[in-house]
Amino acid sequence: MSEYKRITVAPISGTIGAEISDVDLKDLDKETIAEIRRAFLENTVVFFRDQELTTPEYISFASQFGPFGVEPYVKTMDEYPEVIAVLKEASEVKTINFGGQWHSDWSFQQCPPLATILRGIDIPPYGGDTLFANMTLAYETLSDGMKQIIEPLIAIHSARRPYGTGKSLLGDTDKKAMTIIRSEDAHEEIEHPLVRTHPETGEKSLYVNPVYTIRLKGMSEGDSREILQKLFKHSLQEAFTCRFRWHNKSIAMWDNRCAMHFALNDYDGFRRELHRITIAGEIPFGPAMPKEERDRLQSV
Repeated sequence: MSEYKRITVAPISGTIGAEISDVDLKDLDKETIAEIRRAFLENTVVFFRDQELTTPEYISFASQFGPFGVEPYVKTMDEYPEVIAVLKEASEVKTINFGGQWHSDWSFQQCPPLATILRGIDIPPYGGDTLFANMTLAYETLSDGMKQIIEPLIAIHSARRPYGTGKSLLGDTDKKAMTIIRSEDAHEEIEHPLVRTHPETGEKSLYVNPVYTIRLKGMSEGDSREILQKLFKHSLQEAFTCRFRWHNKSIAMWDNRCAMHFALNDYDGFRRELHRITIAGEIPFGPAMPKEERDRLQSV
């Protein structure tokens, strides 16, 4: 790979994640945006520190990477409908935090987000780090036999576990600072290939997660559990992950097409607020759903 000319890129682990420095996100030309996107694709998640941005400037930065995604089950900010305030108040002790299980954002949508961008607003003095897992590496390190088993499989995704009308993974949503929108719509099921082909890099990755992947097509939840749990355990090996320590004015941007993430909930008694924007994506395709079939669905 050629050297970066407009930014400095420093990996934070051997497998996923890099910090980008020597850049002001308020003032980006096309060449710098292209280099940030390249670093994003090469590292799966990228981080920026000490970015003095207003909310409109943050939104403007995010818009350089595509149209905004749809946020169906969490109330957005009144003045900025593109932004979710990911918030846990200091008074919310012994509660389940938003994003506190391994997942890929909104994989229950027909067109899940391409990327998520998160900005630190009010960060506790310790705790609240975010972990990321490289799902491309997770796929690549499977045995050839396991790849042959899973490549034809379709995974069923749904928002019902956190956002449906039954018991929620998020606990008592009525007592949260964030407004969670529970709905019958969350019980809808969406099919995605278990192995996903990245539309920009051509690399294959696992596209399943413990929150939104509820079963495999043609199998019950119970029968699906053994395969899914094996894949989750394999994917979450420490060697495939990185950990990011937040500070105020930090920004993270990750590729939802090939990463999972998990927000630690180890800061009871402190307030934590971050502002989230998702970038709209496309219908996933892969060995079990060829690009031609995906394109047909996308045109309907």
